Amino acid sequence: MMVDSEMEAPAKTGIQHTVESYLLMGTVVSIRVVGRGQVTDMHSAIKRAFEAMRFVEETCSRFAENSALRELCRHPGELMRVPDVLFETIRVAVEISALTDGVFDPTIGSALEAHGFNRHYLTGDTVNSQVECAEPVSYRDITLDETERTVLLHKPMLIDLGAVAKGLAVDLAAKELVGWDGFAIDAGGDLYLHGMDFTGEPWTVGIQHPLHKDAMMCWLQTTDAAICTSGSYERRSPVASEVHHLINPKTGKSTRGLLSCTVVAPLAILADAVSTAAFVLGPKHALEFVSALDLDALCISDALDMTMTDSMERYLK
Repeated sequence: MMVDSEMEAPAKTGIQHTVESYLLMGTVVSIRVVGRGQVTDMHSAIKRAFEAMRFVEETCSRFAENSALRELCRHPGELMRVPDVLFETIRVAVEISALTDGVFDPTIGSALEAHGFNRHYLTGDTVNSQVECAEPVSYRDITLDETERTVLLHKPMLIDLGAVAKGLAVDLAAKELVGWDGFAIDAGGDLYLHGMDFTGEPWTVGIQHPLHKDAMMCWLQTTDAAICTSGSYERRSPVASEVHHLINPKTGKSTRGLLSCTVVAPLAILADAVSTAAFVLGPKHALEFVSALDLDALCISDALDMTMTDSMERYLK
């Protein structure tokens, strides 16, 4: 997914705009801000937004030895108080798991490691969690206490929050940008759009062609919404090229039939989790699942056919 490059056109008189990009959470994150004010103030707001995203990564990453998530996974059977960011991320992941009867499941970390998805994106080093999962685990083996903000893992497990944490990071970054006329956060497939671009129009977003990186399947136009895409074409197993990272926990295999699923939602954490869950559910159930949540989705099949919820058509440009 990409934000239309046409927004690099000259802005209206009095309207400033700027963009910054950093490598975070395994992808290049770009933040664009539009508004009346000093460019230095824009850069300060963008800096705070990146800091919020970095905090989520440092807290919720299974690749960081000192993250709160890894610390939680080192203490199965113990009641652990965790940071609010981690608690909320696990809570949303467990809720989506229940809605899909475990087709989406954050306890899939060890399965991802077994398929070679355990290399740090910055260093390239292999990260071995050393979690011994002697018996099957699922989201049902996680107990959350909303009042005490504690988590209990009933069995040894490695939790992976990649399908939720990035969305939360985008939402927290968006809070740091409130007050500007418009902004667009693009975190490698997870977007949040607010206000207008610097031409005075709603933001235009391209849905990437799954087989041709520089081509777009279609364009969407919207604002004040999150748009997240889950796809099989970006991350392939280094030990088995036919395996991608969107694995069905019930079968232990990568889901077939779809190349991507894009969801529009009020929050990025919701769009991120639901797009992943819908993809793993597969072509027969993806749109039905999203519609039941009163959200919008567009799916691209292995044959490059596009299908979408009826309400998704309003965003097509």
